[in-house]
Amino acid sequence: MYLFTIERLASLRNRHLFLLDILLLPLAGYLAFVLRLERFELGKFWEAYYLLTLTALILFPLVFRHAGVYARFWRFASIEELLLLTGAVTIAAILVGGVSYPLSVLLLPNPIPRSVPIIFLGGALAVTAAPRMLIRFFSGQPLKTEPMRARRVLIAGAGEAGQMLARDIRRHPEKGLQVVGFVDDDPHKQNLTVRGLRILGGREKIPMLVSELGVDEVIIAMPSASGQSVREIVNVCKEVGVSVRILPSLSELLTSEVGVRHLRPVDINDLLRRDPIQTDLAAVHDLIRNKRVLVTGAGGSIGSELCRQIAEAEPSELLLLGHGENSIFEIYHELRGEFMAGRSKLDRVIPIIADVRDWPRLQHIFARYRPQVVFHAAAHKHVPLMEANPEDAITNNILGTHFLLETCLAYETERFVLISTDKAVNPSNIMGVSKRMAELLTLDAAWRSGQPYVAVRFGNVLGSRGSVVPFFKKQIEAGGPVTVTHPEVSRYFMTIPEAVQLVLQAATMGQAGDLFMLEMGEPVKIVDLARDLIRLSGFKPDEDIKIIFTGLRPGEKLSEELYQEHEHHEPTRHEKILRVTSQYPHPQGLGQAMETLYDLVRAGQLEEALMLIASLVPEYHPPEEMPAYPFDDLRTMEMGPTKMLPLHARWY
Repeated sequence: MYLFTIERLASLRNRHLFLLDILLLPLAGYLAFVLRLERFELGKFWEAYYLLTLTALILFPLVFRHAGVYARFWRFASIEELLLLTGAVTIAAILVGGVSYPLSVLLLPNPIPRSVPIIFLGGALAVTAAPRMLIRFFSGQPLKTEPMRARRVLIAGAGEAGQMLARDIRRHPEKGLQVVGFVDDDPHKQNLTVRGLRILGGREKIPMLVSELGVDEVIIAMPSASGQSVREIVNVCKEVGVSVRILPSLSELLTSEVGVRHLRPVDINDLLRRDPIQTDLAAVHDLIRNKRVLVTGAGGSIGSELCRQIAEAEPSELLLLGHGENSIFEIYHELRGEFMAGRSKLDRVIPIIADVRDWPRLQHIFARYRPQVVFHAAAHKHVPLMEANPEDAITNNILGTHFLLETCLAYETERFVLISTDKAVNPSNIMGVSKRMAELLTLDAAWRSGQPYVAVRFGNVLGSRGSVVPFFKKQIEAGGPVTVTHPEVSRYFMTIPEAVQLVLQAATMGQAGDLFMLEMGEPVKIVDLARDLIRLSGFKPDEDIKIIFTGLRPGEKLSEELYQEHEHHEPTRHEKILRVTSQYPHPQGLGQAMETLYDLVRAGQLEEALMLIASLVPEYHPPEEMPAYPFDDLRTMEMGPTKMLPLHARWY
């Protein structure tokens, strides 16, 4: 019974505390009269007691509600909450005395004794604080005070996120942090006090405040800040030798409540952060909800993030197709874990190990599951590797897309979205031209069927598997040097969640044969990216970690392009998505060309295959000499005669 009572007490909520206030405040008023009159029988002062009590029962809840007393989580109460309650009780008691005493003088033959409201203040504080402090005590966590020896923290950003963070730091002194104040660039906030902490100026005051206040760490609590703002604060902190941490961006935060647990070191995504994307979630949900959705390349960086965001839109089934069993295993169990933990409503996640080059296998999958929406993210993407292995780029990126599209048409898939790349623009390498061919095949299928089959083109994504950022990090961890191909090489970048949000948004807008280009912002020099990563790792570029230039690799450009000469772009209803149109006529006979291309690759006639591709994509010019093949003996190997089956009956 004792344990039961303690558990019930610790679980009381504000609605219960409101009822306790209503019950206990009359007791506090009675005790005030008893102490003043020095007897339990109030006699002629009962009417005065009723007036005081009635006034208190009206004013105390109003003051408590306005002050936020009923909006606090008392199980985790701290000194801040106790001070808030004390202030609210004091104000309420003064109001009660200021209203009830004059009324009693005017209306009653025996008015309230003048000392009773003062005595009532102490009693009211006792009866309102006692239940709340008992809740705090029996929750197993004593009242918290600021740690005596803690890292002194300055919070950059006095908005909602910064205030929640300051409050959470106070609640968790075991984290060893003490907030000394805020900085915020909003002039209307400066010199104000938030949660008992001063807003001490703008970010330009950081060096002075670090020196005067002994700041050990600056925390950037601005989830919607631009990458440029983050970069400026980080640079200031580096100059004055103070460490810096950050709250994630809005796209990374999965909850509206932020706290100490969300803090992490600043990474390259923060420095390149762009304005938050405004996504029409209702349109995305209308596209996905209760549909059978298939994602190819579901284990890859883009594919897995597509799966995560699609799962939020509640499809009836989500098919994860990929040929790498480990990556499919990981995303499958991640999504199943979200469902088992109650964070997702999606209970039909189906892992499929298959290759898009296996046409009969695709047909069996479509016949069984009948996907209504397909996102095609499966592709070979590494430029140098594909230059050395052009046959695989052709079979996977071109023929695999062709097989998948023909299967979609055969089984009446309602919507198809191809993930393309800026390397498809004026391609100078086999990877780029293979993705350009995939775009043409998608548009051709759309025009033949009238279905909303679309392609979405964008640049590099930060942190994707095998991309430059993880590669640089490994080189830095090894002590350098960091290798960059050319001092002037630049690329467009966006984060994986940002890219996927825009892909899903574009999918809701697509009509038959649309080609979309995501707004990529300004290009970033790779050498600047390398220097930023070195600094974020705590080293000095060109001193602690050297940067060496290795020269452009086969098929690489100094800078990527977003549009070809014959292409024009026009705005859509989303400011970061552009529709691309072409003046050139669409190539004819792509189906027959795919038959021929398949035969050429199977026969090992690579030069002829590249010539065929160049005839379909005039802006592509194959290199005069192919890069050295890693296994030269395979190029000269004599192959026996191969019986060629009709295309629809073969797989690669």
